[in-house]
Amino acid sequence: MEDDKIFEPLSLKHAPDIKVTPPGPKSQAILKYQSEHESSAVSYSKGMPMALKLGKGATLVDVDDNVFIDMFGGAGVMALGSSHPEILKVAHEQIDQVTHSLDIPTPTRQKMVETLMKILPDELTRVFFGGPTGSDAVEQAIKLARYNTGRYEVIAFEGAYHGMTGTALALTSDEGHREGLGPLTPGVRFIPFPYTYRNPFGCPDENVDLQAAETLERVLSDSHSGYSKPAAVILESVQGEGGTIIPTTRFMKRVREICDKHDVLLICDEIQAGLGRTGKMFAFQHFDIVPDIITMSKALGGMGFPISAIAYKEKLNTWPTGKTIGTFRGNMIAFAAGAAGLNWMLDNKVCEHATELGKKCMVKLKKLEADCSIVGEARGIGLMMAIEMVKDKKTKEPAPDFAKKVRTYAHRRGVMIEIGGHYNNVARLLPPLIITEKLAMTAIDIISDVIRDIEKEAKEG
Repeated sequence: MEDDKIFEPLSLKHAPDIKVTPPGPKSQAILKYQSEHESSAVSYSKGMPMALKLGKGATLVDVDDNVFIDMFGGAGVMALGSSHPEILKVAHEQIDQVTHSLDIPTPTRQKMVETLMKILPDELTRVFFGGPTGSDAVEQAIKLARYNTGRYEVIAFEGAYHGMTGTALALTSDEGHREGLGPLTPGVRFIPFPYTYRNPFGCPDENVDLQAAETLERVLSDSHSGYSKPAAVILESVQGEGGTIIPTTRFMKRVREICDKHDVLLICDEIQAGLGRTGKMFAFQHFDIVPDIITMSKALGGMGFPISAIAYKEKLNTWPTGKTIGTFRGNMIAFAAGAAGLNWMLDNKVCEHATELGKKCMVKLKKLEADCSIVGEARGIGLMMAIEMVKDKKTKEPAPDFAKKVRTYAHRRGVMIEIGGHYNNVARLLPPLIITEKLAMTAIDIISDVIRDIEKEAKEG
């Protein structure tokens, strides 16, 4: 690809390069220390056991000098990869100036807002920076919706992941995250998302999207549905942790119409799918709608610097001074890095690169789906891709054990991925958007070989 002339110098060329099967001895020592002193809740280092020492572009190096192709991108945080030179430059400069300012304005903060105004649709005129995580953005979005409507309930969707704090966790459907915690924030109700591969309605597959939208219409219209009129409907523009579930334009436009009809605010969670991931700056832009509020985080910080924000319509700008606050809503390093990163994305057509490379990746993944008996469906949009693992194509029985093996075996061969989905049976690919075609195709070839090996094991076992 022509873009690779720009992106190739950002990553290590000799990837993958596995010198010792991970975790190597140095990694094992650090992992042992972690297990003895950090929380038992630590997860990523259990699924991909290693200790990192270096990141460069779409490549990572562990302390045993193994080189990996990064197809996980810090769960979407590292949209421009590790150690991006232009982002590092502005971050270092900012450290020498001012690093924290609450919400007192600075030229750096203004540049960040100006950059967001360049990429946001004209209807979203206001920005609020909250705490440093995506969960904080979700909390602020719900707070804003409740304050403006005077209503409390919120409708979310099955398969949703919106965060791990109070209301954000209540909006997250995975029982594994909620189990044993007792009552969460009340007033949250779930309805099915248009997950066509696992059709929740029993209707023809081509009607799943309309059926999902009409479920929303029904619960809002029927006074005996048991649903009170909510403050908002919240959805991920593309579901991430739920298994990379991509809605249709027909579904999204109908949801927008229904929310308008019932005077309910629409919140699009763009924390994982936003900022270039799907081939557009915001994933909702694929569907010809504009939400009332959007949430942003992850890639917003340029290169892993913590930051979150919401953007919303002018009519919602009703909060009085100090109505919502937060100590870390003025991270100047994140503002500097974030503005630099977004402008670099625009200047170097990163969204277009993600679109074209994603299409090439999906050609290979769709061939894998056709050829392999344990791949139920490969799906993707831009560089947000997934492989759903099954025991049998006809029954679609989920195969979480296969997905875990994909992650483990790929890691041993130098490719980092993560798993998710309703049954933890989906291999999820979220590479840095600056990954080259060569690195991406090498990684997908390795993942494909891994899956074929797992298929062979299953047949022989």
